[in-house]
Amino acid sequence: MLDATTRSGGTATAVPAAPATELALAAELAVSTPTGFAARCTRVLLSPWSRLSLLLALLAASAASVLLFEPQRLLSDGWPPQLSGAAAAVVFGVAYGLCTVAFVPRPLLNLAAGALFGSQLGLATALAGTVLGAGIAFGLGRILGQEALRPLLRARWLKAADGQLSRHGFRTMMMARLFPGVPFWAANYCAAVSRMGWLPFLLATALGSIPNTAAYAVAGARASAPTSPAFLIAMGFIALPALAGAVVAWRKRHHLRGN
Repeated sequence: MLDATTRSGGTATAVPAAPATELALAAELAVSTPTGFAARCTRVLLSPWSRLSLLLALLAASAASVLLFEPQRLLSDGWPPQLSGAAAAVVFGVAYGLCTVAFVPRPLLNLAAGALFGSQLGLATALAGTVLGAGIAFGLGRILGQEALRPLLRARWLKAADGQLSRHGFRTMMMARLFPGVPFWAANYCAAVSRMGWLPFLLATALGSIPNTAAYAVAGARASAPTSPAFLIAMGFIALPALAGAVVAWRKRHHLRGN
């Protein structure tokens, strides 16, 4: 297009016009881009370290609530009489999961499940609570803590543990659940910081927790008869995995040192 042409027969000069669509897009971006104090506050609140601080605050509040309500009294006082049957099992399973997030030891909860509901229903309830609690902890760690904590994995043994969970997550988590050398909550949050997927984590948790959970549930159900064969066998299944886990950890310790 010729915007101007010399009348004396000279060469025509073309002046390019700015496209209207580009100007409109630039104006729209300028209006829609958040600026000012509200935008800065949003960036700060959504930053990795702010989310990590929220995670630590939630965990501290959970631990404080456990100290306040003392769920271990279930072993001495029993289940509230207002709840019974399937409703009691569902409530206990949900409470079990929340208590594991708040660092309540699983052996205590497994014993309570067996004592309150018997071996079979106690096992099913405890396993459901185990998977629920692991999933909640994994989700909290993945959403609130992973982005801030991953840059801190500089020590050789931390890098080795992270690589093991990221590359061989299912197998590693199965070993951690079968041989109770690593605390339940620690395994959950270590897996959350790694690149391990949701499905391998939950599946390995469910399958790997069956033997140990069953042993504690049977021991809780037969605690009134400590000399019975079932109780003694259950105690043997509790002791043997712990011993085997200690032996495996001792023999594989060089992997965590980066050798």
